[in-house]
Amino acid sequence: MNKKVMMLCESAVMIALATVLSLMKIEWPFGGSITICSMLPILVIGYRYNIFWGIFTGFVYGLIQMLLGMNNFTYATSQTAVIMILLFDYLIAFGAVGFGGIFRGIKNQSIGLGLGALLAGLLRFICHFISGITVWSGFAEDMPAWLYSLTYNGAYMLPEILILIIGAVLVGFIIDFRSPLLKGIKR
Repeated sequence: MNKKVMMLCESAVMIALATVLSLMKIEWPFGGSITICSMLPILVIGYRYNIFWGIFTGFVYGLIQMLLGMNNFTYATSQTAVIMILLFDYLIAFGAVGFGGIFRGIKNQSIGLGLGALLAGLLRFICHFISGITVWSGFAEDMPAWLYSLTYNGAYMLPEILILIIGAVLVGFIIDFRSPLLKGIKR
């Protein structure tokens, strides 16, 4: 099979899997949610192919997340807020997950995937933190906007990142993502 066709097919399947995983979530009382490794399929694509393909795949996934979260745009109070939500809550935030593939060169795949998960989660957190300061600061009440954003986004992103790291490390022990045909790891 043609490598580009394989990349497109795998990416489509992983975007679909990530979307399904994102719908199985625990909602936080004040917003945000925790999923079971919904970013992992995008991370794997970045790891298998390259970070640029991973970023592209994450960007497409971000478009789907945006469509599922269109009600967030009703809170925007200006055109700038709409753009910030579009970029930092969706497109850049999920595109950044593709950077998780940057550690493919590490010999131990589980460590590479775990470090990639940490980087991807931190980059996504930074995007949401920026959005929290610029768009969502009106909800901060008596709290500085940066502290509100740090607390709000940290409350759900920290567990999300930890779950992602654990999932990435575990799946790295089972499947050889460097193999063209996704073979199991030989012991």
